[in-house]
Amino acid sequence: MDLTQLSEPELARIRLCEERIGYRFKDPSYLHQALTHSSIKTPDHPSNERLEFLGDSVLGLIMTEFLYNFFRSQDEGALTQIKSVVVSTSVLASESQRLRLAELYNVGKGVSRKQRLPPSLLANVFEAVVAAIYKDGGLEQARRFVLRNIYHHVLAVANDRHMKNYKSLLQQYAQKELNLTPTYRVTSEKGPDHQKYFEVVAVIGKKRYAVGSGRSKKDAEQTAARRTLQQLMAAENAESIAIS
Repeated sequence: MDLTQLSEPELARIRLCEERIGYRFKDPSYLHQALTHSSIKTPDHPSNERLEFLGDSVLGLIMTEFLYNFFRSQDEGALTQIKSVVVSTSVLASESQRLRLAELYNVGKGVSRKQRLPPSLLANVFEAVVAAIYKDGGLEQARRFVLRNIYHHVLAVANDRHMKNYKSLLQQYAQKELNLTPTYRVTSEKGPDHQKYFEVVAVIGKKRYAVGSGRSKKDAEQTAARRTLQQLMAAENAESIAIS
């Protein structure tokens, strides 16, 4: 598709979408197609149905590989259950809403905008965007987009399965991404023996990360691990957006 055929409002819509998803397209026609519903497709402007088909598989591959590496102690059945949650229609639809893709989704008059678009359509456009990024920038760029937007859902599932064992989650992440194992150091210990209050800092390699506090060393370590994990993911997301 020749982008010169697009109107200024359409081009502005594409640029706004790029800002929201944190990726700049070399060939914006992929994104234009991803944002085109079948109700308004034409021979020159195809809908996102084919991209949605591809995006479903790309998303599946990315999350399957990530969950395989992240949950090292889980068997196939458990991994399948986790995956079914994090790539579910409700999760993908919620991410579309958070990225405000519905406002940019080009739909026909028969698709009402008086109320929210149905979750199925919102999930479809998310998958189509995944495929568009994959076609334009390759698997690594698609992986960055998916993990940047789905990772917190993985954490939510992991919290339920690990009883909020953030130390375990941080250890898995640090060993995989940094090839290091976190340790914890008590920085402050206050109060009488029957009512101690601890502050603990998480340390990875030679770098100190977040501080956590609690009525026990265990609680303080869990808080420090949770805050450190959030800090690491925020830094990774910022880097991903900058690279994109």
